[in-house]
Amino acid sequence: MIVKPSVGAVVACAMVSAAAPTTAQQWQQATCDLKPGHVLVNRGMLYVKSASETRFADKRQKDLNDADAVLTQAVTSGGQEKNAAAWYYLARYYALKSDLVGSDSAFAKAAALAPQCKDDIVTWRRILWVPVFNEGVRAWQAGHADSAIASLRQANAIYDGEPTGFIYLGTLLSGANQPDSAAKYFKLAVKAGDDPKFARNKRDALFDAARVYHAAQRWDEAAAGYKDYLAVYPTDVQAMAGLASVYLQQGKRDEAVALYTQIMDHADSAEATDLFNAAQVILGGIPQDPDTAAVGEKCRTETRAKSRTLTVRQIAVKCEAVTVDTLRAFRKSIEPQYRLAARAYELGLTKNPYYRDALYNLSGIYYILSDTAHALPMGQRLASIDPLNRSSLAALVRSWQLRGSKDSVLYYLTVADSLALEVTVGTFTPGDSAATLGGVFTNHKAKPSPPVKVTFEFLNAKGDVVTSQQQDVAPIDAESNRPFELKGQGAGIVAWRYRKS
Repeated sequence: MIVKPSVGAVVACAMVSAAAPTTAQQWQQATCDLKPGHVLVNRGMLYVKSASETRFADKRQKDLNDADAVLTQAVTSGGQEKNAAAWYYLARYYALKSDLVGSDSAFAKAAALAPQCKDDIVTWRRILWVPVFNEGVRAWQAGHADSAIASLRQANAIYDGEPTGFIYLGTLLSGANQPDSAAKYFKLAVKAGDDPKFARNKRDALFDAARVYHAAQRWDEAAAGYKDYLAVYPTDVQAMAGLASVYLQQGKRDEAVALYTQIMDHADSAEATDLFNAAQVILGGIPQDPDTAAVGEKCRTETRAKSRTLTVRQIAVKCEAVTVDTLRAFRKSIEPQYRLAARAYELGLTKNPYYRDALYNLSGIYYILSDTAHALPMGQRLASIDPLNRSSLAALVRSWQLRGSKDSVLYYLTVADSLALEVTVGTFTPGDSAATLGGVFTNHKAKPSPPVKVTFEFLNAKGDVVTSQQQDVAPIDAESNRPFELKGQGAGIVAWRYRKS
């Protein structure tokens, strides 16, 4: 049984089995020290035993009726309301009748009167829980969410000794857009997961208690949930990324950047998408260049006031230098933020080296930083996966400009201008067993484009081709475009590339 740590994800539903005896319909003597102690209780126990063992329906029904009569008499007019055995066997009678409410109530009274029978009663509660839980799983698998929720609620009411039922119910309620109810059951799963064998379930449930509020855009509750989780698992990068995302929604950019920086310190366990998100957030927090026009005007006003002998030209030269220095100082001050964003992209690209947007953004950062050593290789990587796109070619042009190679700059400007067909990928949605790619083919020319064959490849994290598709692009009218959408089947798809066939 696996519950993925993302709310609304498909849960791998699996049936569970009960401890021996396998059903509530089989007889087993109480495993704790529990003596009937009264003739009515003893008779009731024997009727329950006989009803469990007989193969004849009419005798079973008679035994059940007799058990009900004598055990009810015992705890009402028979003076045995403080006799744990009376309540215990009455609960066993209700179990034979598949009456979970009656059995739950009677077992609760028996447990209060006979603490030594706690483990035995827990075993029977689980035996009652199993078929109802499995009924809920079957309903879920059949797509009947309402029936599944009803069965799982009924099951969890009789037995709360393990987290599985609560996790399934929480996930179903999350899918039904009931975040408060879902979070309630995830938290109950945490409480029910103290046994070390449920450690993974407990951890996932604590995470999902935060994610359910995140999905519902309940930012305050989501932040509190992530903080609770991180208090127990402080290096979990998924939770850090989730909390950072929530901080952004709350306008707490500094806190978000601090968390994303921590994610980079734990990059080995981070997902590529978390690292790319970190880079994007850091970039988004870098301020725009200051308004140097205002700086220049202030300089000219103050200079004229101090010296009447300077000419207009002299003042202009002096204040132009001031604005240049101001801009240079500002750009120097934000370099550390660009380098931090670059580091996040670099770390992410070690895990997903073909992610086009990361390659494009990182090449732009290298250009801003005048990093001649890295800008060109990054531009070349970008152009190798997205060769028929003007933005990709522009990255190569910028890189050659940094190196002062006019011939290469002219060459790639010519290549970009001569594109008979531009490919622009606008959407890429990877999934567990497939990925969808969408975009447009564009003809920027004043005459129809020639027919073109383009092969798209869907890649895994190692850069291996999972699947590929060839597109026969028919002529496109002058200055027109044509949308496309492809679906690549296969597990582990995280990136794409294409080439002219």
